[in-house]
Amino acid sequence: MNTATKLAAYTGGLAAIFAAALGVGAAVGSPIDMPTATHGDTHLETPNAAPETPGGLQVSEQGYTLSEITTGPDALSFRITGPTGEPVTAFTEEHEKKLHLIVVRSDTTGYRHVHPTMSDDGTWTVDWAWQSGGSYRVFADFRPTDGPALTLGRTVDVAGDTAPAPTLALDRIAEVDGYRVELTGELDTGGGPLTLNVSRDGVPVTDLQPYLGAFGHLVALRTGDLAYLHVHPQGAPGDGVTAPGPEIVFHAQAPSQGTYRLFLDFRHQNTVRTAEFTVTADQPGTPDAHPTPAPAASTGHGH
Repeated sequence: MNTATKLAAYTGGLAAIFAAALGVGAAVGSPIDMPTATHGDTHLETPNAAPETPGGLQVSEQGYTLSEITTGPDALSFRITGPTGEPVTAFTEEHEKKLHLIVVRSDTTGYRHVHPTMSDDGTWTVDWAWQSGGSYRVFADFRPTDGPALTLGRTVDVAGDTAPAPTLALDRIAEVDGYRVELTGELDTGGGPLTLNVSRDGVPVTDLQPYLGAFGHLVALRTGDLAYLHVHPQGAPGDGVTAPGPEIVFHAQAPSQGTYRLFLDFRHQNTVRTAEFTVTADQPGTPDAHPTPAPAASTGHGH
C-alpha cells in the first residue's frame, strides 16, 4: 500500500472510530458486535497521530518509531528508532523491564505479554510461534532514557487459519486453571478504581507473588481498533500497606465509551496466569445496564 493510500485509510478510519466511540473490525472479525467497516481502518500507522490518540494506534509518536516487525520460524524481532532515525539503545525500566511487548489478534484472542531482549545494536528479539493465522496487533510499551513513556503499535498479518473467535458476552468473572477472578468497579471515561478478587477452589488467595513489581498487571484494549490502555496497580509489594491478595486494585480511565477486553496477569505458586474479561465503558454516573453474568469458563494461559 502506498503512502497516499495509507493516509486516506487512516483519515477515514480515525473519523469512524471517534464518531462511533468504538473501533472497527479487522479481517478475522471481532468477538463483540460492532458497526461494519473495512479492514484497512485498523491500520492506524502514521507518524503524525494527534496527541489525544489512545496508545497503540500509531506507529510513531514524538519522534520515536516502532520498526517493521520481522518474524521467522521461531522468533520475532524489531527496533525502536529515535528522533535522529537511529535505533534507541537506552531505556528506563518500567515495572522491572525495559520494554513490554503485548500481542493480540484483532478479535482479541491469543493475548500474550512477553519481554524481549535487546542486542547492542538496538534489535529486540523474543522466541515466538504464532498460535493461528489472522491479523495481529503488536504493541511495544517502553520509555526511552530521558524520553516519554510510549506505547506504539503495528499490525502483522499471519498466514493460516483465520476463523474468528465466537462472540464474547460481557463477562466480569474469569476462571483459569482452577482460579476464579471477579471484577468489581466500573470502567468509565472519568477514571476510577477497578478491583480484581482472586480465589481458588472457593478460598481467597492471600499469598499472591510479585510479578514485575506488582501483585498484578492489567491491560485494557478497546474492541475493534484495539486502542491500548495500560492500567496501573495501586500500591506495591513490600510497601507495608498493599496486601498480597485476594484483592488487586487498579486505577483505570477509558479513552472513550465502548466495549473493552481486560487482561489481568497475576502470579501464584510460581506461575503467571491471565484472566480475561469483557466490559463496557460509559460516562461517569451512567446506570449499570450490564449486571455481572453467571460464571463462564475462560481459557486463559500461563506465561
